[in-house]
Amino acid sequence: MSPDDSLISPASGVALRYPFDAAPPSGGALEVAPGVLWMRLSLPGSLLHVNVWAIEDGDGWAIVDTGLFAPGADAQWEALLAGPLGGRAVTCVLVTHLHADHVGMAGWLTQRFGCALWMTRVEYLTCRSNVANVGREAPPDGVRFYRGAGWDEAAIGRYRAQYGRAGRMVYALPDSFRRLEDGARLRIGEHEWQVVVGRGHTPEHACLYCPALRVLISGDQVLPRISSNVSVHPIEPHADPLGEWLDSIGKLNASLPADVLVLPAHNEPFIGLHQRLERLAQGVMRGIGRLHARLCEPRRAGRPLRYALRKERRLQRPDALYARHRRGDCIPQLPRGAQ
Repeated sequence: MSPDDSLISPASGVALRYPFDAAPPSGGALEVAPGVLWMRLSLPGSLLHVNVWAIEDGDGWAIVDTGLFAPGADAQWEALLAGPLGGRAVTCVLVTHLHADHVGMAGWLTQRFGCALWMTRVEYLTCRSNVANVGREAPPDGVRFYRGAGWDEAAIGRYRAQYGRAGRMVYALPDSFRRLEDGARLRIGEHEWQVVVGRGHTPEHACLYCPALRVLISGDQVLPRISSNVSVHPIEPHADPLGEWLDSIGKLNASLPADVLVLPAHNEPFIGLHQRLERLAQGVMRGIGRLHARLCEPRRAGRPLRYALRKERRLQRPDALYARHRRGDCIPQLPRGAQ
């Protein structure tokens, strides 16, 4: 993720609206719509928190996203289960996408309550593949990929040392799952929720939209104050995630109302979906314009990408995973011939 203050106030001059004065406290929850609770779990590094959601489902709760598997994560969940969730059972766990801050504790919750994990197929299988990399050496294909992107030997050394790290932050997944598909409709409690798949940030990211409540759980597909990472990875070096990202912006803009309450994975719930999507697309095109201008100057691929695509801004506490993602984020915006 990266900070982007140009995306807070849309081009039309109408700022995004944040309807809640404060975030829920640690171990607490805030009702953001009838039967929908907002909770936050702490994260190490730059993002500080991830938002997770509980949807009332009969006598229990459906949980959307789960936070990292890390020391103290079980205690955070125990506090939520005993506190705002009132000791009621978890009926199912829905995960928007494969990143560890979303899927990390899904296995712990499904094991504890004997309930199903719901994910899109590509996200579930890719997550299992990532977890299987724990303990493996960095593959030669990955080394060649990042070296070709302009990494020096020090950066390659860090990649080797950190390979498989993300898988350590995911509790063992259940051996089966229920599939979320684009356009599918799920009955959770008193309301129907529609699955809306977006791409680019990850291959098959699931958002959940409730027409009756006019609520969209957007995961990382739409964030109000930071822009989601869009990267090419060594496993598919000729992928076009940026094209998928832009296509998904168009899809969400066309298929969802402008006035929905957006419940993002990071930052605060907001109203102003279409304005935000417009600004996300504009930000990409500005970055591509800067890149094209800098590519007129002969140099190694990594340098114009790192310094041309984004303003000279950094999160307050950058971490190693952020740095690796940012380098990957350069690749999709290269013209095809330059890749």
